Formats: sequence, structure tokens, C-alpha cells
Amino acid sequence: MKHMMFWIVSVAITLAVSGLLIGALRAARLRDVTAAHSDIAVYKDQLAEVERDLARGIVTESEADAVRVEVSRRLLEADTRNTEDTADQKGQSGIGIAIVALCVVAGGLGTYAWLGAPGYGDMPMKTRLAALEEARAERPRQTAAEAEMRDDLPRLGAPDPEFLTLMEQLREAVAERPGDIQGLTFLAQYEARLGNYAAARIAQEQLIAAKGDAATDTDRLTLVDIMVFAAGGYVSPEAENVVHEVLRTSPENGAARYYLGLTEAQAGRADRAFTIWAQLLEDSPPSAPWVPVVRAEIFDVAFAAGVTNYELPATSSLPALSDDDIAAANDMTPQERAEMIQGMVGRLADRLAIEGGPPEDWARLISTLGVLGDTNRAQAIAAEAETVFAGNDGALALIANARAQAGIGE
Repeated sequence: MKHMMFWIVSVAITLAVSGLLIGALRAARLRDVTAAHSDIAVYKDQLAEVERDLARGIVTESEADAVRVEVSRRLLEADTRNTEDTADQKGQSGIGIAIVALCVVAGGLGTYAWLGAPGYGDMPMKTRLAALEEARAERPRQTAAEAEMRDDLPRLGAPDPEFLTLMEQLREAVAERPGDIQGLTFLAQYEARLGNYAAARIAQEQLIAAKGDAATDTDRLTLVDIMVFAAGGYVSPEAENVVHEVLRTSPENGAARYYLGLTEAQAGRADRAFTIWAQLLEDSPPSAPWVPVVRAEIFDVAFAAGVTNYELPATSSLPALSDDDIAAANDMTPQERAEMIQGMVGRLADRLAIEGGPPEDWARLISTLGVLGDTNRAQAIAAEAETVFAGNDGALALIANARAQAGIGE
């Protein structure tokens, strides 16, 4: 009944639009015919006026004849035009109406068949979002995705027989000592190298369980990497759960935020994916491994989210130098150039102090201050960064590496 009502309304609208167009065409033709009738009446009045002027002696016979010839010529032209317009209106009105009606109906139905979905019921936003969430909840599990992709994943060439023998020994050793952290670490790595991604995933899960509370975000993200690769780039519900575990303790973790955005994109929520990835690009240094991938994919996500004016952020956290700045720097003394660099570093430090930022920016600032010889300031900022990112193992590792580059101790 709903479908029937839809087509009834569609036909009614089509006929109404056709009627408006046909009425406009008929009105235009009627205006042409009316204009021709008006011209004929004017010329007849002019002929009568000439006869009256001749009778009163205002014009001579020869002048009257000249006027009669010119007015008669114009009268014949108007009459001919009137006859043709009338014939066209009568002969072509039916054809014109049929063409207009056909174009409107065919165009409307064709456009709907191309852009619409004949036979579908109403799909308001709330219903569509509910359908997406239902599909998300029922999407394939990790083991099913691994089974589907098992034969399509890249594998290494034939491994060395001696290596295979060592792998068998490693598997047996881990089976005998399932809590051996070092053995599980090697097993997960080498199973992945052999292309046994399902086995690598199981080993990494066992490693995290064996570590317990000592398991790090790096351990969990390594598991996510293996799971996603084993599933051919698909983020399963189990992988998503691990991503959320990382984000609960490290909400600024870039890799976890990338995977969260990928999860939303695969679930049909381009709006959420765009928001996550756009902010991730704003927060990430250009060297972050996820940046090239996000920069390559975010425009498709933005389009799907209805965002048409998105622009990529600058590719550096430090203020970019203009051509004038570079030219001026070439003419600077070493002292002036050092002062310019100090100003750029100072602006980055001010931004981090006021707005905060990702650990990569803090690490960059610490190492840069070390290069500039400002070790006291580098030490103070490193201590502040360690307070800000307390509990974030990945961030603290970056800060520790920056300390080493800056030449400052713990």
C-alpha cells in the first residue's frame, strides 16, 4: 500500500509539472498570434485614415496611393504571419504537448531509477544508523576473517629447512612452558614471518596474558597489527576491543586512534571516521607511520561524510618558513640565525604549554633544545612531559629517546 501511494503521488507530481510546462508553451504561442492580430487591426485603421485624409484634401491622390501600397504590403505580411502562427498552433500543439509530457515523465523516472531505490521503503536517518549498528554487531569474527583470507595473504619463499627445525623446537618449548615470555615473544614474531598469522596472533595473545598487568600498549598494538593483517585489512570485533583497551589508558595513542577511525569507516560511519582521522592528522608529526595512510584515504572518508571543503593540515609542527624567511636567513649572521630558530622553538614550547600536544611534539622539542645546547630547559620539559604522559608506555619511550638525543640523563 505504501509503494502504491508513492507511485500515485509521483505520477500526480509529474502530471502537475507537465501541465505547468505545457501551459507556458501554449501561452507563448497565444502571445504570438495575438500580436499578429493587433498588427492587422492597426494597418486597417491606417488605410481608413488615408481615405479620410484624401477626402478632406489633406493628401494628394499620388501621396495616398504611395501610403496605400506600403500599408497594404505590411498588412499582407501580418496576415501571412498570423496564418502561419495559427497553423503552427493547431498542427504542432499536440506534438509539442506530447514531447514535453514524454520528456518530463521519462526524465523523472529515469533519474529516480538511477539515483533512487524503487521498491524500497522509507529509510530515515535513525533507521539507517540502527541498521549500521546492527550490521556492525553481526560482522565477521576474527577467526572467520582469518579463514577467509588464509590463501590470499602474501607468504615468504620456501624457508630454510634448518629454520623450520628450529621453529618446531620453539613451538615444543612454548607448549611445555606456556608462560615463557621470551619464548612467546619469539614465537609470535617468527610465526608472522612464516606467514602463519593466525598462529602469530594466538602467540601474541598468550604473551599478553602471560605478562598480565606488565603488558604494554606496544604489546597490544602489535596484536592489533597481526590481527588486522591476518584478516586482510579488516578490523574485527576482537581487534576493536584491543584498540579500546589501549585508548582507555592512552587516549592520545596515534596508532590506536588510526585503527579506531578505520573501524568506523569499515562500519559505514564515515562521519565518525572523518572526525577521528582529521584530528589525528592535526596531532601527528609527519614522520608518524599512520600519517601517509590517513592522508591518502581521508578525502574519500570526508566525501562520504558530506564534507566537501576539507584541507590537509600542514605537515610539520614547527612553523613553516616562507620564501622571505629563507632568503632572510641566508643573509643572517650565525647569531641572528640562531635567534630565529630560538623563536620557532619558543613558539612550539608555548603551544605545548598552553594547548598540549602529542608525545611526538614533546620529544621533538626536547631533542631540539639539546641540539641548541639548552640542556637545562630540555631537562625541565622532559620532566614535564613524563608527568603529562605518565602511564603511557609508548609516549614515555619517545621521551626517553628524546632525552638520549638531547644528551640529558633520567
